[in-house]
Amino acid sequence: MTVKAARMSCITPNIYDKVPDGGWGWIVAFAFFFVEALTYGIIKSFGVFFTDLVESFEETNSRISWIISICVFVLTFTAPLSTVLSNRFGHRLTVMLGGVLISSGMVAGSFARTVVEMYISIGIVSGFGYCLAFLPAVTILSQYFDKKRSLVTAVASTGECFAVFSFAPAITALKEHVGWRNSLLFVGLLQLGIVACGSLLRPIIIKAQEEVKVSPAEEQRETKYMLENEQTRTSIDSIDSGVEVTTSPSNKHRDAKLELKSEEEPKENTEVLIESSSIPNKEPKTQLLDFSVMKDYSFICYALFGLFATLGFFAPSLYIIPLSMSLGIDKDRSAYILSAMAIAEVFGRISAGWVLNKKPIRKIYIELICVILLDIALFAFPFAYEFWGVMMCSIFFGFMLGTVAGTHIPMLAEDDVAGIEKMSSAAGVYVFVQSLSGLAGPPLSGMLVDTTKNYKSAFYSCAAGMLLAAVFLSLVRPCKKGLCQSKKQPADEAISEPLHDVPDDFIEPDLDKSEDSVKGCDSSLSRKYMC
Repeated sequence: MTVKAARMSCITPNIYDKVPDGGWGWIVAFAFFFVEALTYGIIKSFGVFFTDLVESFEETNSRISWIISICVFVLTFTAPLSTVLSNRFGHRLTVMLGGVLISSGMVAGSFARTVVEMYISIGIVSGFGYCLAFLPAVTILSQYFDKKRSLVTAVASTGECFAVFSFAPAITALKEHVGWRNSLLFVGLLQLGIVACGSLLRPIIIKAQEEVKVSPAEEQRETKYMLENEQTRTSIDSIDSGVEVTTSPSNKHRDAKLELKSEEEPKENTEVLIESSSIPNKEPKTQLLDFSVMKDYSFICYALFGLFATLGFFAPSLYIIPLSMSLGIDKDRSAYILSAMAIAEVFGRISAGWVLNKKPIRKIYIELICVILLDIALFAFPFAYEFWGVMMCSIFFGFMLGTVAGTHIPMLAEDDVAGIEKMSSAAGVYVFVQSLSGLAGPPLSGMLVDTTKNYKSAFYSCAAGMLLAAVFLSLVRPCKKGLCQSKKQPADEAISEPLHDVPDDFIEPDLDKSEDSVKGCDSSLSRKYMC
C-alpha cells in the first residue's frame, strides 16, 4: 500500500491504492470519538435536565419527552439529505455545518420560555445538526478501514459513553451553581468543537489496480485456433490455383510468428495488471442517493430491525434518573447510576468490536445474540427496587447497549446487509427508517408513565420494541442467502446450455468456440473443395 497523493496539508484528499487500514484514518477515528461525544453523548445526557424542565415549564412528562423525541426524529428523518449533502459537498463541510447548527440550537434553547420554543431550537435545529455531524463522520471512518473496521469503529464510538460518564455528574454539579439555563448554554458552546473535528475529516480516494487473469488453456486455445484457420486458408488457396503448395513465404512468416508466440506462452497463469488511472474511461455520474438498496430483502429486514430497536436506545437513558428518584434514591446517586451505565457501555462497545474483528465469524449472528441479551436487560429494570438493583440493571443494560449501538450502523458495510459500496446510501435510508420510532419512542414511554404513574412502565415499551427488532434481525441472513441462490441458479442454467444451430461449414475464429467445432469446420471444407 502506497500513498500517491502529495501530503501538502490536511485539506487535500488522500489517494490510496487500497483501503489503508490506518494512516490518516487514525486521525479520522480521533475526530469521530469527539463527534460521537458531542452528539449522542449530549442526547443521552439530556435526562439530567428532565426534572428541571418539568418544573420550569410546568408540563407533563410526555410533553417534555417530545423535546428529545423531535430531536431524534429530525436526526433520523433527514439522514437521506445528509447523504446527499455529503456526496455533493463532501463529508468535511457537512460535519462542520452540522456543528454550527447543533451549537446554535442549544444556545437558543437555553433562552427558551416555552416548551414549544424548545421543540424548535433543540428538537429541529439541533436535531438536523446532529444528523449532518454524525452520519458523514461514521461513513468516512468506515472508508478508511477494512480489516480493522469493526474494532476501530467500536472503540471510536465510545466517545458518547465517556461523554455520558463525565457530563452527567458535571452538569448536575454545574446546575447547582449556575442553574439549568446557563448549564445548557455551556453545553451549546462546548458543541462548537464539532466544527474543529469536522475539519480533520480528510477525503479519501481509492484507486485500485485491476487484475486480469488469463489461463494458459485459453492462451493455447487461441494460438491453436489461429494456426488451424491459417492452414485452412492456405489449403484453399493452393487447391484453387491448381498447385499443391501447403505454404507460401508469407504464410511461413506468419506461422513462424505464431509458433514463436506459442513457445513463449507462460506455464503459469498470466496476470496482467492494469492501473485504473491508465485506462481512459468516462467517469459515471455519481448518484447522490441510491435507493436500489430498498430492493434488497435483507436490507429491508435490517431496516425494520433498526426501526424497532430505536425504541430501546434513548428512552432508558432518559428515564433512568426519574426511575431512581421515584424509588427513593437521591439525585446525586441517580446521576452516578447513569455514569455507571456509560462506563459499562464503553466495555460493551470494545468487546463487540474485538469479537467482530475475529475471522472467520458471521457478524450478523453475534449482533443477534447481543440484541436478545439487551432485551432481557430491559425486562429486568421493572424488578429493581433499590439502589444496587437499579445499578446492576443499568450496568448490564449499558454493556449490552454498547455491543449493539456500536455495531448496528457499521454492520451496513458487511456483505450480509448492504456492502461497503452502498454504505453511504444504505446508512441514509437506514437512519431515515429509524425516524418513526425515534419520534414515537420517548412520547410513548412518557404517555405510559403519565397513565400508570410509574416510571417502570416506560421500560416495558422499550423491551417490546427490542423483541420485535430481534425477530427481524434473525431474518437478515436467510433473506440474503435466499436471494443469492435465486440469482445463481439462472446464471448456471445459462452457462450449461449448449450452442445450437451453428452450421458445420461456418468459419469463425471465435475464441469461445469449442475445439470440436473447429475440427468439424476444417474437414467439411476439405470435402467440399475436393468434390
